[in-house]
Amino acid sequence: MTAAALPVAVVTGASSGIGAATARRLAEAGHHVVLTARREDRIESLAAELTEAGHQATAHRLDVTDRAAVDAFAASLARCDVLVNNAGGALGADPVASGSPDEWRRMYEVNVIGTLHMTQALLPALTESGAGTVVVISSTAGLATYEGGAGYVAAKHGAHVLAETLRLEIVGTPVRVVEIAPGLVKTEEFAKTRFHGDESRAAKVYEGVPAPLTADDVADTVAWAITRPPHVNIDLLVVRPRAQASNTKLHREG
Repeated sequence: MTAAALPVAVVTGASSGIGAATARRLAEAGHHVVLTARREDRIESLAAELTEAGHQATAHRLDVTDRAAVDAFAASLARCDVLVNNAGGALGADPVASGSPDEWRRMYEVNVIGTLHMTQALLPALTESGAGTVVVISSTAGLATYEGGAGYVAAKHGAHVLAETLRLEIVGTPVRVVEIAPGLVKTEEFAKTRFHGDESRAAKVYEGVPAPLTADDVADTVAWAITRPPHVNIDLLVVRPRAQASNTKLHREG
């Protein structure tokens, strides 16, 4: 199969964690992956790694909250078969009474508005492909609340509702909408970013948990959903580590 014939998969937030792992899985599955993120050096390095391994990959610096940049990016693509809306993240873990409005706003802008920008901009190309897939990486936070997480929970509820509503609105078109909702995932940056670089506090999130999910675990789930036959839609897939029964019920050893 020539490079031009490969299905094109756009992955946002591809500079680390779930996004980078998903890009690797989709490249291995035969996609030309287009890596987007704000950290250009990281996605260029990943694109080089994938190209050296014999895959097709390109990097494009992009802030999903910048609509003009998103529109320009969409216009630059010759085709798009898959969109993985992965860019997101959490900031802070304060109660509602003292939470930072700026952090709430930033989380909503990235997790919800960024997903909206990318989906709106690429939906015509996904439809034109004849078998498009929109993936929204939400979270179990988008399905149930927990103390100290209201800002992130609100943003991920927004992402969940966006996916659910889009599916209703475009039924009958050749585009499916997949939502993957991970539970506790241990990546190099998520908790550290949430706690503003406090590595000790971030480490406590995973302390004693025998085997939290990894970015590769989630990426495997995403790639599985995308590679189902086009008529099969994985509406919502919740994936948690065995040690986690809910957002508030987590087994810790010791």
